[in-house]
Amino acid sequence: MFIVDAHLDLAYNALGYGRNPRHPLDRIRAAETPDRHRGQATVSFEAMQKGGVGLCFGTLFVSPAASKKAAFDTPLIYRNQQEAHKQAMTQLDYYHRLADEDERIRLVGSQADLDAVIASHAGLPEVRNLREVGNAPLIGIVPLMEGADPIREPEEAEYWYERGLRLIGLAWDDTRYADGDWNACGSLTDDGRRLLEVMAEYNFILDLTHMSDKAIYEALDRYEGPIIASHSNARALVPGDRQLTDTQIRLIGERDGVMGTVLFNKFLRAGYAMGDPKQQVTLDHVIAHIDHVCQVLGDANHVGIGSDLDGGFGREDIPAEMDSIADLPLIAAKLRQRGYAEADVANIMGGSWLNLLRRVLD
Repeated sequence: MFIVDAHLDLAYNALGYGRNPRHPLDRIRAAETPDRHRGQATVSFEAMQKGGVGLCFGTLFVSPAASKKAAFDTPLIYRNQQEAHKQAMTQLDYYHRLADEDERIRLVGSQADLDAVIASHAGLPEVRNLREVGNAPLIGIVPLMEGADPIREPEEAEYWYERGLRLIGLAWDDTRYADGDWNACGSLTDDGRRLLEVMAEYNFILDLTHMSDKAIYEALDRYEGPIIASHSNARALVPGDRQLTDTQIRLIGERDGVMGTVLFNKFLRAGYAMGDPKQQVTLDHVIAHIDHVCQVLGDANHVGIGSDLDGGFGREDIPAEMDSIADLPLIAAKLRQRGYAEADVANIMGGSWLNLLRRVLD
């Protein structure tokens, strides 16, 4: 099965915390001093291949210094848009360097790139021991900007597109372009409205995750290009502005968009707090969010995985059965146990994202 993970902070973790995804996961963990805030690492390229992850959306993420949620103890914070631009461009350069130096990695910016990654997985058995596979499959990375402040002027989106960026989320916390989900009364700004116009010219994928409710509805009305929520769960199950309402889920489905399920326990079970025993949250909670989206929309064509693994939490705060990204196939097994047809399982684990990319990429 070809698995797609629509949200991984690979460059942020590598440049901010020294987590080199080219190293085995046990080596990454052994090199770190225990840090309860971000937890034990859960992502490496080897673990992705073991789990059958063929494609991910790799973020460009930096945190505004003024944010109440300023990113932990990382140096990747910015005080102005010039700093945001420089740091995000450094992360994009990092992805290009990975693709140049590591034969396993392919940056995906076109239909040809996507086809090459998929073809590398064709006919291969599920990869559990890479030594048994003569030619290991590729890992594709589609760059996604999480928070648009690195774009210094709306017209600069063209340059970012030329450098390989394909998805943009206007907000993380409040930005020049839109207010984030921690400001539920916020909206798009005039610059944000102009940025959407430029994005439409290049058919960028707009990521609604982290945008305030008001900004989401305005963006859905204004933006005619492709829409997703890369890493969002159902507010009906876990209250809070960070999650999406059933109305928002329906609108994403009507636009033929996709919503990625987050694997952070706090977003999977109401009342969970970081530091609680991870056994309080299981794969049943993951399936509950996936199933809720499927029930709201009436099909499994608009839901996938957007794990956000290593996104400010770690092994200690993901479902009890999971240790790392290599365990994503456990979600597929649980879906089958719940009676999901194989075609629907394939969509949820990656097919929904692939169908969207096939429609969007040139």
